Amino acid sequence: MKKSLILAGLAASVLSFGTSAQQHSEQDHSKYVWPKDELVKKKLDNWQDIKFGLLMHWGTYSEWGIVESWSLCPEDEGWCERRGASSANYFEYKKAYENLQTTFNPVKFAPEKWADAAQKAGMKYVVFTTKHHDGFCMFDSKYTNYKVTDTKTPFSSNPRSNIAKEVFDAFRKKDFMVGAYFSKPDWNTPSYWWSYFPPKDRNVNYDPKKYPQKWQEFKDFTYNQIEELMTQYGKMDILWLDGGWVRPFSTIDPNISWQKTIPYDQDIDMAKIAAMGRKNQPGLLVVDRTVTGEFENYVTPEQSIPDHYMPIPWETCTTMGTSWSYVPNDKYKPLREIIHMLVDIVAKNGNLLLNVAPGPDGEWHSEAYQRMEEMGKWVSVNGESIYGTKPVAPYREGQWAFTGKEKSTYLTYLAKEGESVPATVVLPWKKADKTTQITLIGEPKPLKYKVTPNGIEIAVPEKVRAKFAAQPAWVFKVLN
Repeated sequence: MKKSLILAGLAASVLSFGTSAQQHSEQDHSKYVWPKDELVKKKLDNWQDIKFGLLMHWGTYSEWGIVESWSLCPEDEGWCERRGASSANYFEYKKAYENLQTTFNPVKFAPEKWADAAQKAGMKYVVFTTKHHDGFCMFDSKYTNYKVTDTKTPFSSNPRSNIAKEVFDAFRKKDFMVGAYFSKPDWNTPSYWWSYFPPKDRNVNYDPKKYPQKWQEFKDFTYNQIEELMTQYGKMDILWLDGGWVRPFSTIDPNISWQKTIPYDQDIDMAKIAAMGRKNQPGLLVVDRTVTGEFENYVTPEQSIPDHYMPIPWETCTTMGTSWSYVPNDKYKPLREIIHMLVDIVAKNGNLLLNVAPGPDGEWHSEAYQRMEEMGKWVSVNGESIYGTKPVAPYREGQWAFTGKEKSTYLTYLAKEGESVPATVVLPWKKADKTTQITLIGEPKPLKYKVTPNGIEIAVPEKVRAKFAAQPAWVFKVLN
């Protein structure tokens, strides 16, 4: 009996990956502001072409294998839970957490190994956490002692102690675009969490209008640290700002749950920061996450994929494992799920930024390297359907995804576990004539086909079917 693969009806294809401390998928993307700077527009186009990047969350919190920074936040949320010997007393816990600086010593740190693995996986850009909300700097800032290069930190004696610089240099050598993750809130500096008051929640713990001099101190501190990153760490392509509650009060959307709880105007003068950044790094992409407007050059749904094509620049940031930060014995997403995410996102006009968390010794889990290698095998064959492509209507239908460039249209079938290529495939596509050539990428010989009312019917030889049996996705190339 001949098997046949026929297009199913339209599917929503929403992928979601759990709860996050700050949901970034609730924004009204119709408010996106296109950049006017020609260099920014050019870099944004280049960024949209490369599609696939690596994000790394890393700090002293990896020593405890806990959620990054959030256990310092005095909110009664699951991601803020405190555990361990000091957990019963907030102030003792904060002291113990910050004391991790005195034991942080990632002696296996070798960013070239990460850059090599990411390149082989098909990744083209990197975003690295220079500072998370806890305020610990993974770079040599002269404006704080709470940093990896301070003498209190054992790793400071290592010749590679300026971790951010080492990471950026290693990835640039592999021709990656480079981005600095930087948290706008800083729960260590006294100009944000002033010691006069106890912290109340994630926000600044005093009213900036009532204490304008204290707030100006914080604005200067933030500007100065970002200026360090923009002037002392080589060519920078992306400034990726997190902590969206630090924002002008006028930008708060009361319809978004986490935004309506922001009590104060926390304007840090993004216009000044962006101007400085672009003066030193022409064309710099500024990503002021969730603060819709001219300083959010692309939007960043977190741990989720939109259920439809979006005509603006966007990037899903999500984890390869279950956590943004290192946890022992983390469970990693299978190859099939990651490839399906990448294809789905690209077909909807987005990029995928996939997070891997280094451990306290400076290494990734072995499974992360394994997954990178597996991704590379698929991408090295099928990358032409990903890089430099544009979404093609209808974008997504059932298990099909549509992209294209120049005279080629790519129809990618997202195969389920155990699903193999049938003897007859009906492509949901009717644009073909006598000169049209159709191939299954990875198999150079053109396939025989005929146009039917349901689409293009293709006969797949047994040898070809066997070759693609275990693949997570099959890409049919229609060349007109």
